[in-house]
Amino acid sequence: MAKAVQNRPADNWGPQYFLASVGAGGLVVTFFMWLYMWIPHPGQPVPVFEDVALAFANGGALQQAMILIAALGVAIFAVLNLKMLFWNIGRLNRFKKTDGYSKLIGTNAQSQLTALPLAIAMTVNVGFILGLVFVPGLWGVVEYLFPLAMIAFALTAWLAFAQIGSFVAQVLTPGRFKFAANNSFGQVLPAFALSMIGVGFSAPAALSASPLTAGVALIASTLLLVMAALWALIAVVLGIASILQNGTNIETAPTLLIIVPLMTVLGILMLRQGHGLHVHFGAHETAGGALRMLTAFLSVQVAFGLFGLTVLRAQGYGARFLTGAEPSVGSYALVCPGIALSVMMQFWINNGLVGAGLVVKFGVGYWVLSAIAVGFQVSMILLVLTLNRRHFRAPQGKAAMPAQ
Repeated sequence: MAKAVQNRPADNWGPQYFLASVGAGGLVVTFFMWLYMWIPHPGQPVPVFEDVALAFANGGALQQAMILIAALGVAIFAVLNLKMLFWNIGRLNRFKKTDGYSKLIGTNAQSQLTALPLAIAMTVNVGFILGLVFVPGLWGVVEYLFPLAMIAFALTAWLAFAQIGSFVAQVLTPGRFKFAANNSFGQVLPAFALSMIGVGFSAPAALSASPLTAGVALIASTLLLVMAALWALIAVVLGIASILQNGTNIETAPTLLIIVPLMTVLGILMLRQGHGLHVHFGAHETAGGALRMLTAFLSVQVAFGLFGLTVLRAQGYGARFLTGAEPSVGSYALVCPGIALSVMMQFWINNGLVGAGLVVKFGVGYWVLSAIAVGFQVSMILLVLTLNRRHFRAPQGKAAMPAQ
């Protein structure tokens, strides 16, 4: 029987391809931000189908166009998110039967497998957004859905813990960890996975009318928040130490930006927790406190963003892997930081600056700042389309190669 033909870079699969699904899911969130921040949603903290329909019916041409683009963006990138998730799961199952998987286990790269629970958690969050935007009457039954969502996130957390535990047992405990090969922030990926699960857990803490549901969600999300923060802190310190001694590996250099999405996810998690604590447990939020917290998170993002971009530019990463002939799966790690900045900017503008009275909502300054957030969003859409074309289309003018 003839071997399958391998023409695309994506046929040489690795766990980092799960980031293609995560990136598409992140773009769903950026379009939902338009509806969340720009249309009224009285009666509940987030917009639902009825709010969107009412705003579309009563709005002017610009608002209707915005709602239509946002809804289409949510739908299109949700389909891409699901498509890439299922494709990656299929490829992972095939990968486990190869020598490549055996060589991966017991090495630094084993932690890349936590991209699976990261992608699953993102897809669960995307499913919640799809329900809010497109399902009439969802808010009337949402209290029944929150426990189901928490079960889904608990199972995803179990998978993440199992993979992290295997990494500790296979790599850290026997002393197989290679410090010289840790010259990136690749080991922050498990923390990113835990934080994505945690932000999903925090949604019922902010949105549920039941103190018990909110309390359970608050406890679970705090557990994941602390674990993610501890793991990320250790991974960053070890990564910087190795970078100082060994320089940066050009193919893993995009991971230097992973702190940017981590800060957005943890920032949203803490905002949700703060709202739940205010509503159910008497811990009062202040506009100044929200502004300070969001500004601090954004400042960390700017610092690590500048650091990572400086390294990438010095190494000529873009000319080699984005516009050159050589593709790299690590390029998908560049998508989440831009998306994260877009989302964080939206929260910083609306919950921070507007909430503190420094910017007038829908004023000139508001739209100037919002344009920056949308600029990041559009840039990441173009990057996703570019990467998908480079990795999932057969290169022209080259002979087909047998798949391994």
